[in-house]
Amino acid sequence: MIGIVKDFHFQSLREKIAPLVLAYQNNPVHVIDYFTANLAEGNLTATLKSMEAAMARIDPDHTFEYHFLDEQLARFYLEDQRREALLIWVAFAAIFIACLGLFGLATFTAEQRIKEIGVRKVLGATIYSIIILLSKDFLKLVLLAILLASPIAWYATRRWLEEFAYHIDVAWWVFALAGLLAVGIALLTVSYQSIKAALMNPVKSLRSE
Repeated sequence: MIGIVKDFHFQSLREKIAPLVLAYQNNPVHVIDYFTANLAEGNLTATLKSMEAAMARIDPDHTFEYHFLDEQLARFYLEDQRREALLIWVAFAAIFIACLGLFGLATFTAEQRIKEIGVRKVLGATIYSIIILLSKDFLKLVLLAILLASPIAWYATRRWLEEFAYHIDVAWWVFALAGLLAVGIALLTVSYQSIKAALMNPVKSLRSE
């Protein structure tokens, strides 16, 4: 049977689709090294034994070896999976350390401004306004970090995607979503100390030391 099939990927997506010849065994162009078979679900061991017996009849000079297509494709991206796992753990560690530092800084700031908060409450400041007062300085730092980190992350991501012949383009909303998550994590980190300071009795905070 001779014909033409549609192009398909038989290498990593880092490579462009190249010409491929599918031929029969002992053809005049190139000797076939591997046969491709579509296996149905069932007794895999018995199926492999049957294939080994068929291989012994067709090509007795070679040892029966087999590979599964999904495993072969997974090997193309093994290094990317390792890199992904490493980056995930590094990101979690960096977020955890940053949250610890942010929590400590929020605690220190709340202690330093405890009398100011007491005066503001006596003058009629609401709990919400005090929380905003204590949180806005941290949010400025987080927003500045987002502005600095987003171009670097965009450049690094684009360089990595350029390794692939077929890849997607990173949309702007990915970085916007990451920024919103960073702001949310920062708010959750400092909110405890901010709420605690805002709910404190102004009599205690204004008491002479």
